[in-house]
Amino acid sequence: MPDHSAILVWFRRDLRLHDHAALYHALRTGPKVYCAFVFDTTILSSLPRQDKRVSFIWESCRQLDAELRQAGSQLLFLHGDPVREIPALARQLNVSHVMCNRDYEPDAIRRDEQVAHALQAAGVRFDSYKDQVIFEQDEVLTQSGTPYSVFTPYKNAWLKRLTPFFLQSYPCRPAPGQLAATGNYQQPSLTELGFEVIDLAAGHIFPGSQGAEKTWLDFTQRLPVYHQTRDFPAIKGPSYLSVHLRFGTISIRQLVAFAVQEGSAGAQTWLSELIWRDFYHQILWHFPHAATTAFKADYQSLVFPNNPHWLAAWKAGQTGYPIVDAAMRQLNQSGYMHNRLRMIAASFLVKDLLIDWRLGEAYFAEKLLDFDLAANNGGWQWSASTGCDAQPYFRIFNPISQSEKFDAAGKFIRRYVPELANLSDKAIHAPWQASPIELAAAGVTLGKDYPAPIVDHGVQRVQALDLFKAAKGG
Repeated sequence: MPDHSAILVWFRRDLRLHDHAALYHALRTGPKVYCAFVFDTTILSSLPRQDKRVSFIWESCRQLDAELRQAGSQLLFLHGDPVREIPALARQLNVSHVMCNRDYEPDAIRRDEQVAHALQAAGVRFDSYKDQVIFEQDEVLTQSGTPYSVFTPYKNAWLKRLTPFFLQSYPCRPAPGQLAATGNYQQPSLTELGFEVIDLAAGHIFPGSQGAEKTWLDFTQRLPVYHQTRDFPAIKGPSYLSVHLRFGTISIRQLVAFAVQEGSAGAQTWLSELIWRDFYHQILWHFPHAATTAFKADYQSLVFPNNPHWLAAWKAGQTGYPIVDAAMRQLNQSGYMHNRLRMIAASFLVKDLLIDWRLGEAYFAEKLLDFDLAANNGGWQWSASTGCDAQPYFRIFNPISQSEKFDAAGKFIRRYVPELANLSDKAIHAPWQASPIELAAAGVTLGKDYPAPIVDHGVQRVQALDLFKAAKGG
């Protein structure tokens, strides 16, 4: 039986030591606290050998381990299925509790239920805590006690409920010797895990809590004008903190508290984005079917043609629509895509190419460094008009006008579609509309140097409207 003297904290998507709910509760509860991380083979086995996310996690864990070692402890590394590994480690360490921060994804919920069951059979408590969101599950409901499915009323209720209590940092201050170590469980190399080493710094990706702090301090200087810069992919407008929120190398409470206190127009716009994040997490928790099918029942019967050649062209950034192609090439090269471009690329796939949003969502899930199921699913269903509080199906982005509005000088397009670099600022948005003389002067032969458009937006728009109308029954 456990001797009730030790607690195991299981780190997952919370790779930091500060303002950490589960670690705080563990330090308050037990005289001895172990910390562990599992390289989860049920997830890793399906990933490509070159995966930036695995490198990001590995380096973030290395930093976490180094911090723990400075305190006389270590991060205990496991490699396998957490359903087996965590209960086995709990028995090995003879702990009374396993503590972790809650996850809201359907697969993670099932995993945690299985772990809890195995621990209970061994007489070990499993406790989980809210950490990665401000409000979770049933904390923000309508007056009738139902979950919100429209963002603005949810945001208003979220703000009304917010008090300084919910933004308090968890002080994780261990007593001398409280953080425990045991000689085994060293960090496996990326090669031992079956992955290639990727130079993240070359792509300006800075992992771990050190990278999060660097990225955060840089953004605080730009936050006041965020509302003016966030939609333009050629300039440094976004926070670039999404990957740090995804893996918990920074605290959501720290960010929201700063945004509330700063109070500028930029901070208010950014706060809305952080509330969207909570919104999508509670949607996925309340409506887990949204992970695999349309949130709106009307659109579960949508029949997409799913032309495989068009899907391949979209993935490769070879559609003939420069802003879409630049967006997809940014994703393929860097593992990042600007938020405005995510909407443009998603709308184009669903409403111009008439391809099922789930195929696009799966491609983003494979490529995005900051992939988060709730946010990715919510964003795709918003663009596809199948989700909660989504873009109405009859509002269809025109990729040319979106390009002209948000990359007017073509600076972003030139960066990722260099074959069009010599075109004028006007022609670069729709090269097929340029004169043969201008194309020749720019050294562009459509169909050879750069593809002609694979579809006609005007024609496809009508077909998309017909597709959605049919699903709604006319």
